[in-house]
Amino acid sequence: MSAHQKTIRLTMAQALVRYLAALRIDTPDGEVALFGGVFSIFGHGNVAGLGEALYQYREQLPTYRAHNEQAMAHAAIAFAKANMRRRMMAVTSSIGPVRPTC
Repeated sequence: MSAHQKTIRLTMAQALVRYLAALRIDTPDGEVALFGGVFSIFGHGNVAGLGEALYQYREQLPTYRAHNEQAMAHAAIAFAKANMRRRMMAVTSSIGPVRPTC
């Protein structure tokens, strides 16, 4: 490691969000972010790790809170189609679908 490099300690969630936010694509209008943002449901799995990272990097990668995983997937597909499949949205879930118990 050279004298000018510093070690950056990140959680897995912070590293993932920083990576997604850093991805770029060339378009006729210039360089833009590959991901337009993240649709997310904040439940057990997203609050402590991924939720905090998304909040920390909200300026670089906006987060849109949702209430239904299927609707998030449909909205992400629509975003990709509207952008000629050159850009996309990331989608997270809380802990998966809830199954009723008897």
